[in-house]
Amino acid sequence: MQPPAKKSKAWVWVLLILGGLALLCGGGFVGFLAYVGSQAEKAANTINNSSTPTKGSNTTTANANKTAANTNTTTSTSPTSDRTDVESIDISKWVKEFSVYGTTEYTGGELIMGAKQKGYYYALVAPDEYTTDDSDTRVTLRNIDDAASSLGYGLIFHSNPTPLQQGYAFLINTKTKKFRVVHHTPQNEKSDVPWTASTAIKPGKEENTLEVRDLADKIELYINGTMVKSITNTYGYAGGVPGLYSGDGVKIAFKNLEIRK
Repeated sequence: MQPPAKKSKAWVWVLLILGGLALLCGGGFVGFLAYVGSQAEKAANTINNSSTPTKGSNTTTANANKTAANTNTTTSTSPTSDRTDVESIDISKWVKEFSVYGTTEYTGGELIMGAKQKGYYYALVAPDEYTTDDSDTRVTLRNIDDAASSLGYGLIFHSNPTPLQQGYAFLINTKTKKFRVVHHTPQNEKSDVPWTASTAIKPGKEENTLEVRDLADKIELYINGTMVKSITNTYGYAGGVPGLYSGDGVKIAFKNLEIRK
C-alpha cells in the first residue's frame, strides 16, 4: 500500500502574503493620514502661537484684536456734545525763557514743546482758573518731524495745578498709530490704558485732535471725533486743570487748547 498523498498548503502561503500586503498598504495609508493631520496641527500651532509677528500676518491681526478686547476699547462716531460755551486758553503765554526739563517756543499760532532728553517727558499745565471737571477739553497737535516716541504726547486733564503730582494724560504715537492713558503721582507715571492701536489716529506729521469729555459717571476719550475709550475717574484731581505733554525729546506743536462747558 502506498501512503496517502500530502495535501498542498500553497494556498495558505498565498493568503498570508496577500494579507500581509493588505496590512502594509492599509497601515501605510493610515500612517500617511496621521502624518498629514499632525503636520496640519503643527502648522496651525505655529501660526497661532508665534511670538514674532510679521507685517501683514494673521498673527498680528489676532494679537491686535486680543489687545483691543483686553482693554475694552470702544470705537464709535462722536455724538454731538451739547456743551457750547467755549473758553480758549492762550498757550502763547506758556513759553518759558529757560527750563532744565524742556524747551518751548511759540510760532505760527502753535506752541512747540519737547523734553530735553530721550526717556523723559515734559509737561505744562494751565492755572487753577481753568478746570476740566464737567467739561469737554480739546487740543490739536502734530509731530513736527514725524519722530519716534515711546512715551507719546498729548493732552493732560484733571491735573493738579502743580504738574505731574496728580492727574491724567491722554497720549498718542502717530508713528505706530496707538494711544494710551496714564496717571501721575509724585515722581511716578502709571499706566491705566496700555498702548492700543486705533485707526482714528492720522499718521506722520498730520494734525490730530484729542478730546476728553468729563461726564457724571465716566470719562470719554476721542481722537479726531471718534471715541476710542471710556474710563472711570479714579485718580483725577478735584477741580483739576488741562495741560500738554511731550515725551522722549520729540518736538510737538500744539494749538487750539480749549474747554467747553
